[in-house]
Amino acid sequence: MPRLTKIYTRTGDDGTTALGSRRRVPKDDRRVQAYGEVDELNAALGVVLAHGLSPRLTPVVLTIQNELFHLGSDLCFPEEDKVEFSIPQIEARHVDALETLIDELSAAVGPLQNFILPGGSLASAHLHVARTICRRAERQVITLAREEQIGPYVLPYLNRLSDALFVMARYENLQAGVAEPLWDSHA
Repeated sequence: MPRLTKIYTRTGDDGTTALGSRRRVPKDDRRVQAYGEVDELNAALGVVLAHGLSPRLTPVVLTIQNELFHLGSDLCFPEEDKVEFSIPQIEARHVDALETLIDELSAAVGPLQNFILPGGSLASAHLHVARTICRRAERQVITLAREEQIGPYVLPYLNRLSDALFVMARYENLQAGVAEPLWDSHA
């Protein structure tokens, strides 16, 4: 585990930051943007937890937050540097766990009868915000992947996570007894 003895270093005052391998890159580097979006997603999930969730989802979100640190680690080390460093990474098991969760929660909420609007209960609304941040992170990672190699499970994980967050938002509304806001295509 890294030990942070000092929060500021002044090394980033020139507009650069260090990747996990200590290679310096501009702070707006595609890789930095990608793991920055993942960090924002993690913070949004912290807000979800602070507002409260159903007992079924609280441990799930805590697990996802830890996995997002794995994902940040995966993204902050270029593939060629990973051979030198032993780092946590997103693996097939993380994607599989999200698929299992999606299947379980989908069975509880039932099939969609219409498009739904983000909202309902406070927890559901915040989960929808997290979902949209997840999709933005996915888009940033896709852009990065056009230029550099990334871990093999990074994109599948983000894709499943956004789906999981959608179903989790629906589940929260069900648990809170709040009707899902439906899209009115004739409005």
